[in-house]
Amino acid sequence: MPTPAASHRFPRLAVAVAALALALTACGGTATPSGSSAPDRPATAPDRVEPLAATPLPALPVTVASADGTQVTVASADRVIPLTGSLNEIVHTLGLGKQVVARDITATFEQAAALPVVTRGHDVSAESVLSLRPTLVLAETTTGPAEAVQQIRDAGVPVLVVAPAKGLDDVPKRIDTVAAALGVKDAGTQLNQRTADRIAAARRNVPAATAEQPRVAFLYLRGTASVYLLGGSDSGAASLLEAAGAVDTGKESGLGKDFTPITSEALAAAAPDAILVMSKGLESVGGIDGLVKIPGVAQTPAGMDRRVVTVDDGVLLNYGPRTDQVLSSLITQLYGRG
Repeated sequence: MPTPAASHRFPRLAVAVAALALALTACGGTATPSGSSAPDRPATAPDRVEPLAATPLPALPVTVASADGTQVTVASADRVIPLTGSLNEIVHTLGLGKQVVARDITATFEQAAALPVVTRGHDVSAESVLSLRPTLVLAETTTGPAEAVQQIRDAGVPVLVVAPAKGLDDVPKRIDTVAAALGVKDAGTQLNQRTADRIAAARRNVPAATAEQPRVAFLYLRGTASVYLLGGSDSGAASLLEAAGAVDTGKESGLGKDFTPITSEALAAAAPDAILVMSKGLESVGGIDGLVKIPGVAQTPAGMDRRVVTVDDGVLLNYGPRTDQVLSSLITQLYGRG
């Protein structure tokens, strides 16, 4: 199950939090809480990516810059292993899904479901990766442990490290980086244009005039592990909320970290009108009934109105080709379909 530690991600929780969240990776389904007064909740879209119409032909070899300061030469894209769900989504959407031979646990979309998993929790298994004879491994700066990544490199496999996504501005950068490494720059340009057009179309559905911008707190929840965190300016959600015409209350409150433990005082100061959570996070605390039992939640305007916005874990913080779907879902849930 995706968590913010992988890099939907996923962005950017501390490793210790990711380890706690791992306890819930067996949870299934999408929460559909009852009793919410939020506007119309959109039907859950199929968990699929939409590849480009034409399958591109890689022009290789290429040498590309890795986010860890190295230069990586890629001679073949025949057997690709992306080590985050977000990167896997990009490769599939570029039209090269048939060359992907493995996934990590955060790649939840339908086309990747049958691929072997090469992570134990969120830790990469170098042995599992190498057993599949990859010609290219795609990782993020948050991928670990570092020893496993180095072991893969030492075996002679090209490993490209991609900077994690933190906002909408990172979408085209990540697509360009992956497309360049695969030798399909033109496909990257095409996918970037399609993605930008769809994001722009989604943003046009934000009401032109509202009395006040909705104030939204992003909470990261893993109930079984007793992890209850409030997103700050570096959580990854701020860019999406702002694009949806909302205020990220964690960022506004000056929380400079990615996540901090929830306190009644922090929630009272934030005073959110709505609470944004990942679907499985909400499920892990028992839906909205459990959410409002977390200290401080029931005293917020969002808690009193039971106004909760949910987005599936596998796409919320990916900042990839399906970002327009995330944005459309946020807008629909915040403002309604009218």
